[in-house]
Amino acid sequence: MKDDLDVVWKALSDPTRRSILDLLRAGPQATTDIVAHFPALTRFGVMKHLTVLRDAGLVHDRWEGRRRINSLNAIPIRLIYERWVSGYQDLWASKLTSLKRSLEDGRPPKKPKR
Repeated sequence: MKDDLDVVWKALSDPTRRSILDLLRAGPQATTDIVAHFPALTRFGVMKHLTVLRDAGLVHDRWEGRRRINSLNAIPIRLIYERWVSGYQDLWASKLTSLKRSLEDGRPPKKPKR
């Protein structure tokens, strides 16, 4: 079964795209401003990365005159968090809390049940 979030994972797999998302976390940015943050890339290269992010639903854009303004859409990232992280955090939090209590009481930690 193909996961609906595959396209998001693929978009997030590239460090340049993650850097673009980090820029957009601070607020919406025009495409030309994003291009300026990546002097090693051509304008076309940055625009390709933005297209991948848009196709994954991670970036929304709107036009203001002749400028394309890009903004972060964190919903797909939240969906990944809910699907892949939140379910495991309770498990590890309870294990770490148990370990902390055992160490504070001077008892060895309990062995996990198999």
